[in-house]
Amino acid sequence: MLQSLHVKNLALIDEAEVEFTEGLNILTGETGAGKSIIIGSVNLALGEKVPKEMLRDNGDAALVELVFFPENEAVLEGLRELEIEPEDGMVVLSRRITAQRAIGRINGETVSVSRMKEAAALLIDIHGQHEHQSLLSKKKHLEILDAYAKDRLGGKKDALSAAYREYRRLKEEWEHSRLDEEEQKRELSLLEYEAAEIRDADLHAGEDEELEAQFLRFSNGKKIMEGLSLAYAATGGEGESASELIGRAVRELGAVSRYDEQIGAMAGQLAEIDSLLCDFNREAAEYIGGADFDEAEFYWIEKRLDLINHLKSKYGNSIEEILAACEKKEERIQTLADYDAYLTRLADETAQKKELLERLCGEVSQIRKEEAQMLSEAVREALQELNFLDVQFTMEFARTADYTADGFDDAQFLISTNPGEPVRPLGKIASGGELSRVMLALKTVMADADAIETLIFDEIDSGISGRTAQMVSEKMNMLGKNHQIICITHLPQIAAMADTHFLIEKTVKEQTTSSHIQKLSEEESVKELARMLGGVEITDTVYRNAREMKQMAYMKK
Repeated sequence: MLQSLHVKNLALIDEAEVEFTEGLNILTGETGAGKSIIIGSVNLALGEKVPKEMLRDNGDAALVELVFFPENEAVLEGLRELEIEPEDGMVVLSRRITAQRAIGRINGETVSVSRMKEAAALLIDIHGQHEHQSLLSKKKHLEILDAYAKDRLGGKKDALSAAYREYRRLKEEWEHSRLDEEEQKRELSLLEYEAAEIRDADLHAGEDEELEAQFLRFSNGKKIMEGLSLAYAATGGEGESASELIGRAVRELGAVSRYDEQIGAMAGQLAEIDSLLCDFNREAAEYIGGADFDEAEFYWIEKRLDLINHLKSKYGNSIEEILAACEKKEERIQTLADYDAYLTRLADETAQKKELLERLCGEVSQIRKEEAQMLSEAVREALQELNFLDVQFTMEFARTADYTADGFDDAQFLISTNPGEPVRPLGKIASGGELSRVMLALKTVMADADAIETLIFDEIDSGISGRTAQMVSEKMNMLGKNHQIICITHLPQIAAMADTHFLIEKTVKEQTTSSHIQKLSEEESVKELARMLGGVEITDTVYRNAREMKQMAYMKK
């Protein structure tokens, strides 16, 4: 479960610490108080993109930190696969955000955004304010079904995706391989010329680097000799050279070193310097004496480098790439030499891969159809508990025009909310409030089949009221018995069901607006319910209604 949320310097929040509990955690507050900032900060900690407007103007870095205590064994195993081990039972996800960058950490170790999202997918599921609108897309329907059927689908979808990629590769190769006789001859002639050009160059790996070093030395030979000659004259030449002066110093210290151990040590150091300088002078003299500029060799090196650079401009950025290009050209030459056999083999491979792809698509489709029946029935039952009195819910399957990486299923949810009406596509007949309830039903069913311990709902009650709101609150209460629920709501029916109730308020102090969050006592929770029921003026009657609503909620728990 999510133990705590710590937010600092984000949007309207100076600093806030929220300690969540098991069961149903409810967050309420006036419109604009900053409720959505709480969900936004959680999303940021889980790796979502940081909107610039969420950073406060004071220039300080923002910080969001989530502390989880995962207990489900499937979740712990998933974390281990990501090489994340809880420390003292905790998994801490944090993100430090500045105007320039955002740095994410898991248990103090810096990780990539993708790693944060992988861990988050195991620990928490967030339903945003407008997520139910995603149900208007048929693609989302298939994603939900596959998530529900993931245990049975297993590795079949991965195998299907791999087979699809290979089939597409072979199909594209076939589409680009049908050349007439003249085109074959032109391509073969060009390939033979290019392969021969590379072979005749007789290239060797690393040759270009060696030649470039030699060319640099030859082309700067005069500067090298001038610099080395001056260095030799200063260190080992006739007259007051460094070698002569250090030699004299060695002799002077040697004469007095027996009188003081420290002087003896310094004399030893100076003797080492004298020895190194003698070695340098000897090597410098040998280099100067042996230097001989060979104009013919320099000309050969220059021409050889010109050839290599010419081949690089045509075939690759290195000798290794050029040789690899030559190998590919020779393979293509062999193909063109017996083109009819190549086309026959390619057609056979494409047909075999299509047959495999068809079989895998069929197996995945069959599993989906079987699982869709169970998912549809579970969702239908959940919808009845959400005040859809006579509802039908099912899934329709058609076949796509061509194969895809997900198979050939074109599936969508169908629903009928009124007796006697046929089922129709969900996106065409459901209102905003109905979509919210369908999404809640799906989340409920998926949560029962999933290991995720924490679910967050940001205004799941959009577009509902009255008896429907009461039934949604009861559903949230039931869901909270097996999962930790964190819910932002504006409906008192849902807020009354809270196991833990938080209030988010906005204050203005010294021309600065900030949001604060506090955990409410039972009496404070009743007052907040009265505010939600009564609006501006809270009468004794409204207050009694709020208390009664709270008492009725306790009776349903």
